[in-house]
Amino acid sequence: MKPIVIIGAGLAGYSVAREFRKLDREHPLVLIAADDADFYTKPMLSNAFASGKTPAALVGTPAARMAAQLGLVSHARTRVTAIDRGRGVLVTDRGELEYGRLVCALGAEPVSLRLTGSAAEEVRAVNSLSDYAHWRSRLEHARTVAIIGAGLIGCEFANDLALAGYRVSVIDPSPHPLASLLPPAAGCRLQEALAGIGIDWRLGIGVGAVDRHGAGVRLILGDATAVEADLVLSAVGLRPSIGLATAAGLATGRGVQVDARLRSTDPHIFALGDCAEIDGEVRNYVAPIMHAARALARTLAGSDTAVAFPPMPVIVKTPCEPLVVLPAPRAAPGRWLVEAEDGGLKMVFRDAAERMLGFVLTGARVSERNVMTQGLALAA
Repeated sequence: MKPIVIIGAGLAGYSVAREFRKLDREHPLVLIAADDADFYTKPMLSNAFASGKTPAALVGTPAARMAAQLGLVSHARTRVTAIDRGRGVLVTDRGELEYGRLVCALGAEPVSLRLTGSAAEEVRAVNSLSDYAHWRSRLEHARTVAIIGAGLIGCEFANDLALAGYRVSVIDPSPHPLASLLPPAAGCRLQEALAGIGIDWRLGIGVGAVDRHGAGVRLILGDATAVEADLVLSAVGLRPSIGLATAAGLATGRGVQVDARLRSTDPHIFALGDCAEIDGEVRNYVAPIMHAARALARTLAGSDTAVAFPPMPVIVKTPCEPLVVLPAPRAAPGRWLVEAEDGGLKMVFRDAAERMLGFVLTGARVSERNVMTQGLALAA
């Protein structure tokens, strides 16, 4: 039998392997990873420093043990350079590998900032365990950190670093934090909570240049003001990794385009996780990955299965202001309403028929997450 080959050793790749092995213990499985192929949970990178977690401590299961548990052949530190669809072969920097069916769990890459200045190359993102190890070593000699980006990752890193005793500035063109997820009232509440632990906000403005300044850097903002810091973190978002799929002639848009069965325009190639655009949507959080992995495993095991996504709230790891959000569908008509403010903020998004399509909970109100999610599922 030709093997099922999975490219990627992140949550998506390993989840497919795990779910498939529950259904089929015999079919050959091969996993290829550009890194060490150790299993770790990437979302933990943004709140690991304050708790003193080393890169080694973040590894849940080493690659060799994962391979033994899942009965697969693991090729670590192996980079796939091309997909030869005609021959059913992957070209790698260590030779060629044949596949019967291919699963692309390629993840996403940090968005590159277009910055000028003598220290532009000092701006780094943290998107892997090796990135975290490098970032952690640099933090040992720093006291001040500037974060470019006030989205989910930027806010989580800001909270974590402030708890660890760093002076943190966050710069973003948006008017409030998490602007793509939260209505203004909730975003401003998070902003106030983070300001309360010392975070300096520079919102409604971008970064133009990053110059060397003594032992650190100086960020020149769009209004000609400056922020000085020892280190700069880029947290402006991720872009699905589609280069390999595009070069192979697969249909790509924002991600590798797949249908509800996670099948690409090549019937032998599938995609899920941060790299996939599923029926026009990129779903890049943990819960969608787990649902997609279970559905794809059944399809690979011979039972064609479409993935169905229930309401899936996003948990934001900002302990100074606990926050859960279930965003309303993009472009959905309706409005955000405040339903409670005591003990935390509770907001719901309702359409013209007063149906709830989304919600935000902060503070102690996050305890209502399950009830709210169930209510939204019943309304659907």
